[in-house]
Amino acid sequence: MKKTELLAPAGNMNKLRTAAYFGADAVYAAARRFGLRAYTDNFTVEELKTAADFLHSLGKKLYVTVNIYADDGDISEMPAFARELALTGADGVLVSDLGVFSVFRENAPSLDLHVSTQANVTNSAAAATWAGLGAKRIVLARETRLDDIRRIRDALPSDVEIEAFVHGAMCIAYSGRCLLSSYFTDRSGNKGECVQSCRWEYGLTELSRGETLRAEEDSRGTYVLSSKDLRMIDRLGELINAGVNSLKIEGRVKSEYYVAGITNAYRRALDAFESGLPYPEYLTEETEKISHRGYTTGFYYDERGGSTGEPKPTATYDFTATVESYDGEAATVEMRNRFSVGDELEVLSPTEAFGKKFTVTDITDENGNKCVVADKVQGKYILKTEVPLRKYDILRKKKRNL
Repeated sequence: MKKTELLAPAGNMNKLRTAAYFGADAVYAAARRFGLRAYTDNFTVEELKTAADFLHSLGKKLYVTVNIYADDGDISEMPAFARELALTGADGVLVSDLGVFSVFRENAPSLDLHVSTQANVTNSAAAATWAGLGAKRIVLARETRLDDIRRIRDALPSDVEIEAFVHGAMCIAYSGRCLLSSYFTDRSGNKGECVQSCRWEYGLTELSRGETLRAEEDSRGTYVLSSKDLRMIDRLGELINAGVNSLKIEGRVKSEYYVAGITNAYRRALDAFESGLPYPEYLTEETEKISHRGYTTGFYYDERGGSTGEPKPTATYDFTATVESYDGEAATVEMRNRFSVGDELEVLSPTEAFGKKFTVTDITDENGNKCVVADKVQGKYILKTEVPLRKYDILRKKKRNL
């Protein structure tokens, strides 16, 4: 039986390496054009080739998102772009537009075509239609219920895969088809330029007097369009048994720390399930340590999904530093948030060092000077520790107000 794939996001090469290190089987990323996350670094075509070569050397895969809703100007440029992507060695391309799908099928037949969640496939007839057109994978709409996934699986040929989201931000609009950002700012979410207008605070306007009334749910206001984040980490078995082949983590604009922490948690949860072991309960707490807006199981069950959440994301730990090297006695790290002598740091790692803690006893900067506080962002510091660290491990610190 083919193993279930863990699919992680990457907004740049550093995040891609992080996703691979922390256990992703595949990574999805975008070129500088035609993706739905315009405001992240993304990749040049040359960088996508480098990314594909790197992932293939590890036995992992790269999928490229080309999931905008295209106009004729986009379509006119698409054939040449498709041929360029085919030369990168990417393993597949995600599309939502039928025209883009057709262009890639004709101009880049070596690339597997994955139907993006933006195509809002929620039923077996739609899934089977895409499969009949040549799709190799269907990325289900977030609105799809668990019971319907089973029916969709039964309607598809065995060689057509199903991908479903398991973690990350939820869009308030149906399958991400939102006009708010375009209406308020002329930045279209359907072209990758969303400013997340749903996270803003709204009020009511009494039209006859033109008086705006602030809507207050609590002291912070009301964020009626701001959804909680999806979390299915303790229910992966239900999705796999329903026929899901790839478990997808949302977050190409999220931080390196988010990619590391969430990928690591889901890798451990998936490994436990596939080994026949019970779900490791500590992984639920792990997801609280990473930036999020509360959690929901979305629309997978009969309850209403996407309930309103917090105006700003929260986390119980701060990303403190990344490990660059370890010599058995001390680690060289790159600082991300300040830390001091006396602070207790926790290790985020795919190795057995995961979850181990140590107290900072001394700090030396890159010039050999002793420090009490490490406060230079991206500055290099040396810390003594007996915890066996590796390059790309992450150090974090519990927030003081918790």
